[in-house]
Amino acid sequence: MKGWFQRFMSGRYGFDRFGGFLSITSLVLVLLGALFSSVLYWLGLVMLGYCYFRILSRNLNKRYQENMKYLALQSKVTGWFGMQRTRFAQRKQYRYFRCPQCHQQLRVPRGRGRISISCPKCGNQFIKKS
Repeated sequence: MKGWFQRFMSGRYGFDRFGGFLSITSLVLVLLGALFSSVLYWLGLVMLGYCYFRILSRNLNKRYQENMKYLALQSKVTGWFGMQRTRFAQRKQYRYFRCPQCHQQLRVPRGRGRISISCPKCGNQFIKKS
């Protein structure tokens, strides 16, 4: 049986991070749909079908590109939440400002009074209270 499955899956894309996300999300939607709304149930089943389609697909390049788009989006979201966590942890030592010209985010130490802040990206100077 193991050899048959290996022969069946050879040349197919298989499971990746996007497939894992789709399978977990579809499971959650199916469970929520069973409790609350049939629309969520059917949406979960469609997502599960798409997940299996991706796993059994022979178009490796297309599935790889989909996974890379998902990973880029996931990196952007997790990076934003990581930045917010860092800002929250450093909220007593630093203040964060945006440059009015180029919108670069700048970090300055707290408790220095009114200071002139120079943007390292564009060289613009502005005055803020730290």
